[in-house]
Amino acid sequence: MGELWNIMIGYFFGFSLGVGCALAVMYTIWTGGYKRAVEHSLLVDPPERFRTMREAALRKQSPPSQR
Repeated sequence: MGELWNIMIGYFFGFSLGVGCALAVMYTIWTGGYKRAVEHSLLVDPPERFRTMREAALRKQSPPSQR
């Protein structure tokens, strides 16, 4: 029973908490980036990187005949 107990504890800490912490960190990074993008889109003069990324996204969305 000792080995099974150790395996169960290791599985719980390694998989459950490990994946949960990784997902929490990824979600925090994603929401922070999303908030910053919204802030940049509302500026009167957006940053250069925002403008170049917006142009690239618009080019990617346009049909091939208009490129």
